[in-house]
Amino acid sequence: MLRTLPQSPREVARRFRLIGEDPSLLKAVELAMRVAPTDVPVLVLGENGTGKEAFAHIIHQLSRRKDRAFLAINCGAIPEGTMDSELFGHEKGAFTSAYESRKGYFEVANGGTLFLDEIGEMPLGTQARLLRVLETGEFLRVGSSKVQRTDVRLVAATNRNLLQLIQQGKFREDLYHRLNAITIQVPPLRERGKDIELLFDFFADEFAHHYGVPPVELTPSGAQALYDYPWPGNVRELRHFVEKLTILHAGEKIEDSLIRQYLPPREHRLPVLYAGRTGPSEAAPPPQGPLSWEMEEIRQRLARLEALQEAIQQALLEIKQLLRTHGTAVPLLPAPTSASASDDLSLDKQERRLIEEALRRFGGNRKKAAQALGISERTLYRKIDEYGLQGL
Repeated sequence: MLRTLPQSPREVARRFRLIGEDPSLLKAVELAMRVAPTDVPVLVLGENGTGKEAFAHIIHQLSRRKDRAFLAINCGAIPEGTMDSELFGHEKGAFTSAYESRKGYFEVANGGTLFLDEIGEMPLGTQARLLRVLETGEFLRVGSSKVQRTDVRLVAATNRNLLQLIQQGKFREDLYHRLNAITIQVPPLRERGKDIELLFDFFADEFAHHYGVPPVELTPSGAQALYDYPWPGNVRELRHFVEKLTILHAGEKIEDSLIRQYLPPREHRLPVLYAGRTGPSEAAPPPQGPLSWEMEEIRQRLARLEALQEAIQQALLEIKQLLRTHGTAVPLLPAPTSASASDDLSLDKQERRLIEEALRRFGGNRKKAAQALGISERTLYRKIDEYGLQGL
């Protein structure tokens, strides 16, 4: 007999800011509620911006560990060379900059919950050490031979297809099976029906209160325009979109023409790159052939670069419009121009130029630039070193 839940999935979803009524979302919330009282590892799958971390918070807050530490770690933001030290700690003198001993996240979170986001970015060596912790509760600090013990509930998340990474030799199959005991699939926004309107209204009220302005109001034609867009950035993208409309069009009725004015045109939209679903519902079969994965990665990178260029152009147009409205003159970056036949269209040159533009666009903020480029912070730092862009 199934245990009766003390709260409804709808109530829990609202408590953790998962706004929506779609059955697939509420089913995922219910699964998180049922698994929370146990200590089994949980794997949360979903696209960027769907709210995967909220499910880790649900699991922690509804568990016996709720009064202990909760740590959320982005594996993609940790440089590969320091990953072991960050997770397991190190002893003084273990490496050049180890001036004193340091506890890792598994020690700090002892008795609590550790959320490892972007676990698909974790190096293979660290994956082996993580598997040992999951199986025995034991680990070694870097530079130490003394076995440490920890009691940590692990929740992992990824927007990548781990089975494909296993086939490519980038993820351990034994770790996958250990993490995959319970899997929670977070649905993308485009599959959540009327939730798009509910979220729009929720964010409109939130930003209206935050900025002290009247809320924007969605018309039926505006709602249809929202449904027509695939939202590759999911709820996070919609939230930023509503904030933009609130700032620029406070109190206005939002028609389809206005929405399309701020959304990228179809030919420049970000592709839906999530490959986390492993069942029959997957939209397209994986590419075949010895070079297919490399070619697919190049295609995806080009799509991201094109979309970023369009986003930068749109941002510059908006800034210029604001300057004309308020009469303030500040230096602007030159707007990107269309490539001519004489331009250098090599991928490396395009990538370097767009990384430079992203860093300037976000004032050198690596995290925001990486999000805009659709890559991890670790990859961005590597590219910055590769192209000698440390001064930006």
